[in-house]
Amino acid sequence: MPQEIERKFLVNEGYKQFASSGTRITQGYLSSVPERIVRIRINGEKAFITIKGVSNQSGLSRFEWEKEIQVSEARELLALCETGIIDKIRFLIQVGKFTFEVDEFYGENEGLVVAEIELHSEEELFDRPSWLGEEVTGDKRYYNSMLSKRPFSGW
Repeated sequence: MPQEIERKFLVNEGYKQFASSGTRITQGYLSSVPERIVRIRINGEKAFITIKGVSNQSGLSRFEWEKEIQVSEARELLALCETGIIDKIRFLIQVGKFTFEVDEFYGENEGLVVAEIELHSEEELFDRPSWLGEEVTGDKRYYNSMLSKRPFSGW
């Protein structure tokens, strides 16, 4: 079964100078129930449907299945999504052998910047760059599916 293992962090200033690229992402949720999140995402010129299961107790791991779809299909499916479309730019930053995905949010989540790192195991070690802030792994408020329902601007 495909598994996602990731850690999430808030981000301090100074990260953009290390970014190799930035891509606009628009995403919505056909289902945001934690046991079966179904996400539609347009990521630059590509689109995906993703299904995620509930996180384990530590908040680090969960089932994830993803399939590329046509951008036109994603636009049609976004129209069916729950209220609260996510709009962000994702910056990729290489630190050692890892790539951090740093999301800078817009719209109702303006001002929020979150970094994620995918790991091969929950115990895997990695270097923490100076721009990496407080860890928020397992804090459901920072899940994109939750940000679509309860945006950062309302905290």
